[in-house]
Amino acid sequence: VQLVESGGGMVQPGGSLRLSCAASGFTFDDYAIGWFRQAPGKEREGVSRISSSGARTNYADSVKGRFTISRDNAKNTVYLQMNSLKPEDTGIYYCAASRFYRPMADWDKYNYWGQGTQVTVSS
Repeated sequence: VQLVESGGGMVQPGGSLRLSCAASGFTFDDYAIGWFRQAPGKEREGVSRISSSGARTNYADSVKGRFTISRDNAKNTVYLQMNSLKPEDTGIYYCAASRFYRPMADWDKYNYWGQGTQVTVSS
């Protein structure tokens, strides 16, 4: 089982990034996927989640209207389009898979995790 995040980097405030989460080793379209982030000295927080079919999505209040989650089950990949980035969006971004459409607050119950990708928003 593998989840591999990519697309992180450094960007100026107001800029955009698109993160990808490529999955292998399990039946991808049976799993919901969540994006989480963790900044230095802060707790892990949920950013967004998407159901196995892609029909349902949720966002943290802090990213609503700026981030969009989507998935392509034919490519076993989930995307997180991040626009209007702010310095407070800085952190390591992780994707995780859950057999059920779990609340992001239950992050410790997600089954599989990627290694993370760094996002830095700074001028």
